[in-house]
Amino acid sequence: MKNSPAEETKKIWRAIELSRHPKRPYTLDYLEHMFSDYEELKGDRSFADDPALITGVGTLKKSGKTFTEKKVFFIGHQKGRNTKEKIHRNFGMAKPEGYRKACRMFDLAERFKRPIITFIDTPGAYPGVGAEQRGQAEAIGASIAKMLECKSPSVGVVLGEGGSGGALAIGVPDSLLMLENSTYSVISPESCAAILWGTASEAKRAAVSLKPRAVDVKSLGICDEVIKEIGAGAHEDPAKMAATLLKRIHHHFAKLEKMTAPARMKKRYEKYRLLDEHILS
Repeated sequence: MKNSPAEETKKIWRAIELSRHPKRPYTLDYLEHMFSDYEELKGDRSFADDPALITGVGTLKKSGKTFTEKKVFFIGHQKGRNTKEKIHRNFGMAKPEGYRKACRMFDLAERFKRPIITFIDTPGAYPGVGAEQRGQAEAIGASIAKMLECKSPSVGVVLGEGGSGGALAIGVPDSLLMLENSTYSVISPESCAAILWGTASEAKRAAVSLKPRAVDVKSLGICDEVIKEIGAGAHEDPAKMAATLLKRIHHHFAKLEKMTAPARMKKRYEKYRLLDEHILS
């Protein structure tokens, strides 16, 4: 039976609240649980390092008897837990140097023929004056292009918030997974409401139109798999959530690695090139 408008709004807003839960696991939490070792690689080799977007190389743990360890490159947004960390990580909002650092990882992964995992969890790219002066839009565009053109197999996971171009910059993998209570949208509900109705108080109204929930994003053909969360949310048991995610990431890499690089890249191109036709059909 179809939900009433009020019930639908409540469900959508609940998912948004859970995607932002203060105890929700972040990229570093998943790295600790899913990797047997990893080394963070910092800096864009041009301006600075951006702690809002962490990158590096590591060993993805085995999963069960089927999937063995795998060397991978990783890229992920990182938020902070307390005030000091939030300021240091800029609330997970990356600047141009963060996305240029991501481009370094795409190049390295291709050079060393290693797969790539991206962890998406940001309200959006940082919109500050300094970021705009250093070419925020160009950096995001270059990161999208580099990821689309990279020969390495790639799996992306939306952990919490997938907001705007800040998420899209590392959000065009071969396989895009979303945790059940994560969200993915062109803009945050608050920002959308402020633009359309002049007040962020209409955020719930905007959220209904944006349809940012994982289940809605999958129905549009953008997300390839929605991963069920533990209990009331991933924050209830981060270790168990990480184990589930580890298995699904291995599963998608196993499928991708059966394809040749040209075939995989052709399929990736068609997926994103024809996305509008799928959504509008």
